[in-house]
Amino acid sequence: MTATEPKVTGKKQEGQLVEMAWDPITRIIGNLGIYTKIDFSNRTVAECHSTSSLFRGYSVFMKGKDPRDAGFITTRICGICGDNHTTCSHYAQQMAYGVKPPPLAETIVNLGEAAEYMFDHTIFQDNLVFVDFCEQMVKETNPGLLKKAEKAEAPNGNVHGYRTIADIMRAFNPFEGAIYKEALQVSRTTREMFCIMEGRHVHPSTLYPGGVGTMPEPTTFTDYLSRLVSVLDFVKKSILLNDDVFDFFYEALPGYEEVGRRRVLLGCWGSWNDPEVCDYRYASMNDWGKAMYVTPGVIVDGELVTNNLIDINLGMRIMLGSSFYDDWVNEEPFVTRDPLGNPVDMRHPWNQTTVPVPQKRDFDNNYSWVMSPRWFDGTDHLALDTGGGAFARLWSTALSGLVDTPYVKGTGSTVRMTLPKSAELPEMTLEWKIPHDKEGKPLSNAIERDRARAYFVAYAAAMAVQFAEEGLDRVRQGDTRIFENFEVPDEAIGCGFHEAVRGVLSHHMVIKDGKIANYHPYPPTPWNASPRDSYGTPGPYEDAVQNTPIFEENNQDNFKGVDIMRAVRSFDPCLPCGVHMYLGGGKELKKLHSPTFGGING
Repeated sequence: MTATEPKVTGKKQEGQLVEMAWDPITRIIGNLGIYTKIDFSNRTVAECHSTSSLFRGYSVFMKGKDPRDAGFITTRICGICGDNHTTCSHYAQQMAYGVKPPPLAETIVNLGEAAEYMFDHTIFQDNLVFVDFCEQMVKETNPGLLKKAEKAEAPNGNVHGYRTIADIMRAFNPFEGAIYKEALQVSRTTREMFCIMEGRHVHPSTLYPGGVGTMPEPTTFTDYLSRLVSVLDFVKKSILLNDDVFDFFYEALPGYEEVGRRRVLLGCWGSWNDPEVCDYRYASMNDWGKAMYVTPGVIVDGELVTNNLIDINLGMRIMLGSSFYDDWVNEEPFVTRDPLGNPVDMRHPWNQTTVPVPQKRDFDNNYSWVMSPRWFDGTDHLALDTGGGAFARLWSTALSGLVDTPYVKGTGSTVRMTLPKSAELPEMTLEWKIPHDKEGKPLSNAIERDRARAYFVAYAAAMAVQFAEEGLDRVRQGDTRIFENFEVPDEAIGCGFHEAVRGVLSHHMVIKDGKIANYHPYPPTPWNASPRDSYGTPGPYEDAVQNTPIFEENNQDNFKGVDIMRAVRSFDPCLPCGVHMYLGGGKELKKLHSPTFGGING
């Protein structure tokens, strides 16, 4: 196997269907396998199963722990977005403890999380996912398309400096392309911004329930701002570079909007609390949820179903479906009613018990360690996806029209972001628009998920400017309080809602006798990577790949599966937060490390 060949197996079936598998998929984090049946006669994917082969164990060993340790433990769920887990855990704890951090502490957390969005989205978009659109990849899979790209003028070339679409594609070639290398530098700078606020990347050393340990001096914010301004030129150009390439794909490959397309079923749990509104009380969760700087929401067929965090919480259902677990519905519930008296379902995370049952993978029965989270709308259990995080956040914020700041505004159908003047480029207002196909139907597909990621980097940068200004103002006024004392109650429940980089993140905690009795973190990957549920509904990866057309020019014998990989990677898969391996006591795990980026294909 060469560095550019995927791990693909082929087996002919009746009806001209060919079994092909990519396991593990590279250029993502964690262990993900995609198993398909492809109809090469009709150039389409007939069937898809998504599987992950490691057991998730955090909900097992969190029991009996001191609740105050939850953030330090759950940050290790992931080595990519561990800070998102720390933050969300503290949100849940603050609800359980009845404590509200001082406003400056909340602002510092917001600044850290903004830097994390910028860091992670940039390194994934430009150094991992965009390899699927670079010259080297397109040359191997669609040489006819590359010829068109050589002649296609880049519409925004006067701003980003690249004359043709092929020039942009070359700039994204791994290890050699100019944009590829610049993105690595930007990721370093944004990681420095993160560390200024949260101490250490990616497991924060200065975040605590009740506040932060970051020293709030003027230089804390000016050091952050100087780095932020230094990357704004790249952020502005990146959106235009992405738009040029993605629009070219639509034009040069008619029908490409169907690649990775699925019904618009999006979930966003909201991000960046407003310290003037958020008090972490469950009773007021609807109010402070709607005051977030990214508005929570459930989107069905392009329309907003709810942006009420209480409704979002109560609608969560964890289904076993095709996963390797026994059911818990016959056990005693931990929570029968929420603090407002609403009934809590037995399949809600507050009541879940994890009972692993290792077994052989069987695509006709059970085949994954990922469970099947769903959102119940009163009639259907909806297989929501996050669109890679950015897509759902932008769509929800746009429709709600509640965010209205000097730098970001949700208009009801778009999100406008204004970035200040930077070294090369003037102040620039960018606008993300809810995508529709040629027939006017709302569109959720591979390209639009990827496009949204670049726009959300600008969103995060714009909000970071506001948060830094607010932090400086508070320090200048002498308001430097960063921590509020609290006591751990003997019995309590709490839930935290946040957005990990790649989408919805919630932590649900039950405290009894001063210890954790039940704890369940639900990151984006279980939502996106879930297998078929109890009703036979495929998970989002599976749904997006099934029926996707094949535009790759290679025949069956040297098929790379680039269209399938574009569909899957558009969700920004990050499997550590979907599954974990528990070895027990006294066992040693040895790892052999391969190069970070590996081959460009597969």
